[in-house]
Amino acid sequence: MNNAAHTLIIDTPPDTLDSVHELLRIIWEKSPDVSAEDQIRFETALIELASNIFRHADDGGGISCLLSVEISADKIEANLRDTGQPGDIQLTGVEMPDAYSESGRGIALINALVDEFIYAREGEQNVWRILRKRTQ
Repeated sequence: MNNAAHTLIIDTPPDTLDSVHELLRIIWEKSPDVSAEDQIRFETALIELASNIFRHADDGGGISCLLSVEISADKIEANLRDTGQPGDIQLTGVEMPDAYSESGRGIALINALVDEFIYAREGEQNVWRILRKRTQ
């Protein structure tokens, strides 16, 4: 398989998670060799990440995001840069909250679904990376 890269610019509002779902639909159509398990796990992680960014990093003025997704023979990777507020974010050692908690599952869920999950603040942007090694 040749590497395939796809890019999406998201301005929220008015854009929503639907634009991310649509990009992934196109990607999966063009990459039929990606297993259903890899698709589901990667898509769930990416949608959870984007949802958390839209919900928690917007100070009321909206957010611009640049999302790139790349598929190669051995991995699926997403890089996302956003203009949202910086967060005090801990990615490692995060556990699922108890069954009665109404929030707090996002980072733990993403960690469970992908092999790498990285966050950094670069200048005025949040930079995120998720990577899932493909099953063979």
